Amino acid sequence: MKVFVTGGSGYIGSVVVKRLLERGDQVVVFDNLERGHRCNLDSRAEFVEGDLRDGQLIVETLAKVKPDAVLHFAAYALVGESMGDPLKYFDNNVTGGVNLLKAMMAAGCTRLVFSSSCATYGVPDVLPIEEVMPQRPTNPYGQSKLMFEQMANWLAETKGLRPTFLRYFNAAGALPEENLGEDHDPETHLIPNVLKVALGKMDAVEVYGTDYPTPDGTCIRDYIHLEDLASAHILALEMEALGAYNLGTGQGVSVKEVVETCRRVTGCPIPVKVCPRRAGDPPALYASGRKARAVMGWNPTHSDIETIVRDAWAFHQAHPDGLEA
Repeated sequence: MKVFVTGGSGYIGSVVVKRLLERGDQVVVFDNLERGHRCNLDSRAEFVEGDLRDGQLIVETLAKVKPDAVLHFAAYALVGESMGDPLKYFDNNVTGGVNLLKAMMAAGCTRLVFSSSCATYGVPDVLPIEEVMPQRPTNPYGQSKLMFEQMANWLAETKGLRPTFLRYFNAAGALPEENLGEDHDPETHLIPNVLKVALGKMDAVEVYGTDYPTPDGTCIRDYIHLEDLASAHILALEMEALGAYNLGTGQGVSVKEVVETCRRVTGCPIPVKVCPRRAGDPPALYASGRKARAVMGWNPTHSDIETIVRDAWAFHQAHPDGLEA
């Protein structure tokens, strides 16, 4: 297949690009490199530097490439940032998404796999989250992902678009042998920040609230390894698995459990600084991957917290100051 990948220099997109190339696909990466890394670009893929907010450029590029499918990763993805600047998120994630969909329709490409988010559900009534549950986002980031899903669904109904929405929470882990791992600026994710303490880059890891109604009092979240996320995108493409699929473990891991795992893997004490709860943090969020397993045969084999932390630690030890730009 000829596959067009937006955001192919990013944390997740770069891994999927490699797996597509390994199976023999022709890949074109479209990325503005704002939040990705040039060093993540695979030399076997064609690279077009551009921004989805440039509507004319994306139309011209897709008309030239004529892809069989589009995998869409390019987005801003920080919840806190989205609360501080909602229009920034709607401009990039929604306006850019409109431009991409217009370009796909103009180029006659109807196959789409979208890197969505369980943030579209908001705070669920029950756990684990299933695909049939109401989508009630509690932040502009989640809203922007939902709006793109809704636009794509209307095009599916009226113009023959064939979309797959993969919804997941916390992408985690690394592929240390391939020099692919987590390096964001700013870094807001728990695991890399805990490992920064082990590396001596931070004095202590901040834990926001220890009095939640969970077994150990700290928040519970879903962590899915990069390799397992990549496999889901490949399966969705191979099997023409249309509609929405949650990618989750079905149980989640607490903040304390993450810290303890990092202490065990690194052999470092990793001091903790207990801070007040952050406004809007639900006690627990985790999703069921049952539908993805049943329909796509998705079988996450790397998403136990020990494997995630071990791979992340190997990557961060090799890149203590992060990736090059």
